[in-house]
Amino acid sequence: MSAVRTGVIGVGALGFHHARILRELDGSTLVGVHDSDPVRLAEVGASLNVPTFADAGELLDQVDACVIAVPTQAHERAALEALSRGVHLLIEKPIAPSLEAADRILAAAEAAKAVVQIGHVERFNGAVRACEQWLDDPLFVESHRLAPFNPRGIDVAVVLDLMIHDLDLVLSIMKRPVVSLAAVGVPVLTHSPDIANARLEFEGGGVANLTASRVSMKRERKIRFFQRSGYISLDLAAGTGEFLRLRPGVDVGARLAALAAGADAGNGEAPVAAGLLEIVERIPLAGDGVEPLRAELASFLTAVRGDGAVAVSGADGRRALAVALDIVERMRTHVTDRETA
Repeated sequence: MSAVRTGVIGVGALGFHHARILRELDGSTLVGVHDSDPVRLAEVGASLNVPTFADAGELLDQVDACVIAVPTQAHERAALEALSRGVHLLIEKPIAPSLEAADRILAAAEAAKAVVQIGHVERFNGAVRACEQWLDDPLFVESHRLAPFNPRGIDVAVVLDLMIHDLDLVLSIMKRPVVSLAAVGVPVLTHSPDIANARLEFEGGGVANLTASRVSMKRERKIRFFQRSGYISLDLAAGTGEFLRLRPGVDVGARLAALAAGADAGNGEAPVAAGLLEIVERIPLAGDGVEPLRAELASFLTAVRGDGAVAVSGADGRRALAVALDIVERMRTHVTDRETA
């Protein structure tokens, strides 16, 4: 099949990289890019040496598939304009600012028989893919996604800007409904929460504790899964991790007793830590080195050609948005309850 004619609408910080990769990716012919800011549009066109379109409709008339990377509030308008032409879409996360807008996008996609994939790029993180074979019904998940302040993305709360990545990951892995939710958020530099924590309980008893901040002094993207078969720790920024589990065939009780005896005898912490390695097996986890955004776009083109399923469907995006909006509402009511107590 001939290459898919692609375009990018919105070439800010993230849209630029979508365009960069689509220009290089096998199976893609990048027709051009559009942005509402003519200065930015000209800069990106010159930097990537790609055609620019001052009118989004003119670009959409010439493509088979398009990335929507405009601000969240503009997702619906941009998506509906593309879907009215039958253009397949990769919509950056979150899918839309509201469930009603998400439903209108999904209805338009169904009517147009168009592929819609949502840009939850952490699904394509090498560490996440490497750990999939070891995941076994986690009972507790803990994530931390911290970043220094950046004016980009402040049109939405930190839950929709950052935490939604981990929400999508957790929902895709737990595969159960959320039955209980508690959340708190604090606005620090903007009018909406800049740091937030949410505790989700899933049907069957699994629990996830998620923290996101855009006012931290350091960057951190880590997630851990605790399950009966062991413990998985992932550094999403580095794309690496490890799986710790009991070594098969080891008499754990006897070894722990020996370690305890050694500690009581004053042998120090180092021998005890070394002795634990006789009980616990550490399996390193790492991906294949492929840039997650490149893997995401490659999967999108595969779905557009009909050669594979959509990796992160519009329904997946709506589900993550629904939980994110519920968290935002719980944060609001938490503050209200505190003020009226």
